[in-house]
Amino acid sequence: MLTDVIEFRIDRRSGVSTYMQIVQQVDQAMRLGLLTPGDRLPSAREVVEATAVNPNTVLKAYRELERQGLVEARRGLGTFVTKSLFSEATAGDDAPLRQELADWMGRAQQGGLIVEDVDALYSAVRDEYYPAEERP
Repeated sequence: MLTDVIEFRIDRRSGVSTYMQIVQQVDQAMRLGLLTPGDRLPSAREVVEATAVNPNTVLKAYRELERQGLVEARRGLGTFVTKSLFSEATAGDDAPLRQELADWMGRAQQGGLIVEDVDALYSAVRDEYYPAEERP
Protein backbone atom coordinates (compact mmCIF):
# COMPACT_ATOMS: atom_id res chain seq x y z
CA MET A 1 0.00 0.00 0.00
CA LEU A 2 1.25 3.46 -0.87
CA THR A 3 1.30 6.12 1.82
CA ASP A 4 3.18 8.98 0.19
CA VAL A 5 1.66 8.97 -3.28
CA ILE A 6 -0.11 12.25 -2.66
CA GLU A 7 1.42 15.44 -1.39
CA PHE A 8 -1.22 18.03 -0.64
CA ARG A 9 -0.63 21.58 -1.81
CA ILE A 10 -2.85 24.14 -0.16
CA ASP A 11 -3.36 27.49 -1.88
CA ARG A 12 -4.74 29.84 0.75
CA ARG A 13 -5.37 32.53 -1.91
CA SER A 14 -7.46 30.33 -4.22
CA GLY A 15 -10.85 31.12 -2.71
CA VAL A 16 -11.50 27.37 -2.40
CA SER A 17 -11.89 26.09 1.15
CA THR A 18 -8.95 24.10 2.45
CA TYR A 19 -10.97 20.95 3.03
CA MET A 20 -12.31 21.10 -0.55
CA GLN A 21 -8.77 21.48 -1.90
CA ILE A 22 -7.88 18.23 -0.11
CA VAL A 23 -10.99 16.50 -1.49
CA GLN A 24 -10.25 17.74 -5.01
CA GLN A 25 -6.61 16.65 -4.85
CA VAL A 26 -7.55 13.14 -3.72
CA ASP A 27 -10.15 12.94 -6.49
CA GLN A 28 -7.59 14.09 -9.07
CA ALA A 29 -4.99 11.58 -7.84
CA MET A 30 -7.60 8.83 -8.15
CA ARG A 31 -8.54 9.89 -11.69
CA LEU A 32 -4.88 9.89 -12.71
CA GLY A 33 -4.35 6.43 -11.24
CA LEU A 34 -1.95 7.69 -8.57
CA LEU A 35 -4.31 6.42 -5.88
CA THR A 36 -6.01 3.08 -6.37
CA PRO A 37 -8.24 0.88 -4.22
CA GLY A 38 -6.35 -0.31 -1.15
CA ASP A 39 -3.98 2.65 -0.99
CA ARG A 40 -3.81 4.41 2.37
CA LEU A 41 -4.22 8.16 2.48
CA PRO A 42 -1.74 10.05 4.65
CA SER A 43 -2.90 10.24 8.26
CA ALA A 44 -4.44 13.49 9.45
CA ARG A 45 -1.29 14.05 11.51
CA GLU A 46 0.93 13.63 8.42
CA VAL A 47 -1.19 16.10 6.45
CA VAL A 48 -1.14 18.61 9.32
CA GLU A 49 2.66 18.35 9.61
CA ALA A 50 3.13 18.82 5.86
CA THR A 51 0.63 21.64 5.33
CA ALA A 52 0.06 23.36 8.70
CA VAL A 53 -3.69 22.81 8.24
CA ASN A 54 -6.00 22.38 11.22
CA PRO A 55 -6.53 18.65 11.98
CA ASN A 56 -10.32 19.15 11.96
CA THR A 57 -10.05 20.44 8.38
CA VAL A 58 -8.27 17.27 7.28
CA LEU A 59 -10.81 15.11 9.08
CA LYS A 60 -13.66 17.06 7.44
CA ALA A 61 -12.11 16.41 4.00
CA TYR A 62 -11.69 12.70 4.75
CA ARG A 63 -15.31 12.48 5.98
CA GLU A 64 -16.47 14.12 2.72
CA LEU A 65 -14.45 11.60 0.69
CA GLU A 66 -16.01 8.82 2.75
CA ARG A 67 -19.50 10.29 2.21
CA GLN A 68 -18.80 10.21 -1.54
CA GLY A 69 -17.91 6.51 -1.25
CA LEU A 70 -14.31 7.04 -2.36
CA VAL A 71 -12.54 6.09 0.86
CA GLU A 72 -13.14 4.12 4.02
CA ALA A 73 -11.82 4.89 7.50
CA ARG A 74 -10.61 1.81 9.37
CA ARG A 75 -10.24 2.34 13.09
CA GLY A 76 -6.60 2.21 14.11
CA LEU A 77 -5.39 1.55 10.57
CA GLY A 78 -6.10 4.72 8.59
CA THR A 79 -8.19 5.85 5.65
CA PHE A 80 -8.11 3.71 2.52
CA VAL A 81 -9.19 4.24 -1.07
CA THR A 82 -12.13 2.00 -1.93
CA LYS A 83 -12.97 3.01 -5.49
CA SER A 84 -11.17 3.59 -8.77
CA LEU A 85 -11.77 6.73 -10.83
CA PHE A 86 -8.90 5.96 -13.20
CA SER A 87 -9.53 6.17 -16.94
CA GLU A 88 -7.08 4.67 -19.42
CA ALA A 89 -8.16 7.33 -21.93
CA THR A 90 -6.82 10.25 -19.93
CA ALA A 91 -4.22 9.03 -17.45
CA GLY A 92 -0.60 8.11 -17.87
CA ASP A 93 2.07 10.11 -19.64
CA ASP A 94 1.44 8.26 -22.89
CA ALA A 95 -2.38 8.55 -22.92
CA PRO A 96 -3.47 10.09 -26.23
CA LEU A 97 -5.73 12.77 -24.75
CA ARG A 98 -3.13 13.74 -22.18
CA GLN A 99 -0.51 14.04 -24.90
CA GLU A 100 -2.78 16.20 -27.04
CA LEU A 101 -3.43 18.46 -24.06
CA ALA A 102 0.29 18.67 -23.26
CA ASP A 103 1.00 19.62 -26.89
CA TRP A 104 -1.70 22.29 -26.77
CA MET A 105 -0.39 23.59 -23.45
CA GLY A 106 3.10 23.92 -24.94
CA ARG A 107 1.70 25.90 -27.89
CA ALA A 108 -0.27 28.14 -25.52
CA GLN A 109 2.85 28.83 -23.49
CA GLN A 110 4.89 29.56 -26.62
CA GLY A 111 2.09 31.85 -27.77
CA GLY A 112 2.52 33.95 -24.66
CA LEU A 113 -0.53 32.85 -22.68
CA ILE A 114 -0.16 33.04 -18.92
CA VAL A 115 -1.78 30.59 -16.55
CA GLU A 116 -4.81 32.84 -15.99
CA ASP A 117 -5.36 33.02 -19.76
CA VAL A 118 -5.18 29.23 -20.03
CA ASP A 119 -7.58 28.80 -17.09
CA ALA A 120 -10.08 31.24 -18.61
CA LEU A 121 -9.89 29.63 -22.04
CA TYR A 122 -10.20 26.13 -20.59
CA SER A 123 -13.22 27.12 -18.47
CA ALA A 124 -14.98 28.76 -21.40
CA VAL A 125 -14.51 25.76 -23.70
CA ARG A 126 -15.29 23.25 -20.93
CA ASP A 127 -18.55 25.05 -20.21
CA GLU A 128 -19.52 24.79 -23.90
CA TYR A 129 -19.15 21.00 -23.80
CA TYR A 130 -20.12 20.39 -20.15
CA PRO A 131 -22.77 22.94 -19.15
CA ALA A 132 -22.95 23.57 -15.41
CA GLU A 133 -26.45 22.10 -15.17
CA GLU A 134 -25.13 18.75 -16.49
CA ARG A 135 -22.28 18.52 -13.98
CA PRO A 136 -22.62 16.97 -10.52
